[in-house]
Amino acid sequence: MRALKYSLILLILSAYTLSVWAAPSRIKDVAKVVGMSEKQIIGYGLVVGLDGTGDRNLRTARMTSQSVTNMLERFGITMPSEQLRLRNVAAVMVTAKVPPFVQEGAQIDATVSSLGDATSLQGGTLLMTPLSSPGGTLYAHAQGAVTVGGFSASSGLGDRYKKNHTQVGRVSNGATMVRSRRAEYVRENALSLALQEPDFSTATQISQTINQNFGQEIAEPLDQATVQVNIPEQGEFSNPVAFMAELEKLEVEVDVPARVIINERTGTVVVGTNVRLSAAAISHGNITVEIQQRPLISQPGPFSQGQTAVVPDARVQVQEENGGDETVQLLEESATVGEVTTALNALGVKPRDLIAIFQALKQAGSLQAELVIM
Repeated sequence: MRALKYSLILLILSAYTLSVWAAPSRIKDVAKVVGMSEKQIIGYGLVVGLDGTGDRNLRTARMTSQSVTNMLERFGITMPSEQLRLRNVAAVMVTAKVPPFVQEGAQIDATVSSLGDATSLQGGTLLMTPLSSPGGTLYAHAQGAVTVGGFSASSGLGDRYKKNHTQVGRVSNGATMVRSRRAEYVRENALSLALQEPDFSTATQISQTINQNFGQEIAEPLDQATVQVNIPEQGEFSNPVAFMAELEKLEVEVDVPARVIINERTGTVVVGTNVRLSAAAISHGNITVEIQQRPLISQPGPFSQGQTAVVPDARVQVQEENGGDETVQLLEESATVGEVTTALNALGVKPRDLIAIFQALKQAGSLQAELVIM
């Protein structure tokens, strides 16, 4: 039996006015300094010490056994890869992020991900794995115990109990830097701020706030995503570090775009601050469609040559409920999105119905916002 149910509501929404600017935010939270991004490094390694949960597939095991053979040859042990049956070893990819200004000898976290068909990396140990940049530059060596934050248990007869994702683990402080990384963020005594959410109004606000705080015209918006800032040549902020420490804690008013985010898979609806609604009326009908299927068994007569047959019998019922005072409601003029949401919740509107309402409002031109469907 399948049922489709829709709520019947009548909405009359009037336009409302919201504050154009959101709460102040620090510059360090809305923009990043160009040249101070993290560097991605990657490597291929082996996780050993597993409890029979390593790679088992013939093709995957062949790759893993070849890697073990190559490793053993470094220790003077020669063994054909065809003779190895490794259930306690898994081939993995190791990744890490190198922050700017990290020094040689510093330790960072590494993420270990199964490359084959290992069922769990629980209890394993990552053998020393070189981590390099895409260009081939060696940055770190990773090694240590792998933590997965879960577990996987099997009876050996097909029954399995699993908590969290056990094919991906983490080696805390397991990657040791073998190379220092310097970041060049000051060029010609100036630095550039890259906005995480490009916006012309926000870029202008950042520039004006910096100029007012330092008392001189040192900041200029180049476009909607970049603000160029010149470091003062004299004074206490002539040092780039001191200047950045003062600059990143300045608070600016960020212009937030009007957006309605809809995740139809989970039924989640998020309405932004500057979303505006003009007058509109929407009607949803309570229509229930019920489909029942019952198989009928047809038996042949005694001593006949017929055969027993199954004949499907389907019944379809369509019912539309009449709207009354309980299902038709009037929403008064609202001043905030919170009041609109409260009114819809009071009507018992489900997330799926709310998604359909916002989509209809957008098509009618009443929703003055960008509708993003995930």
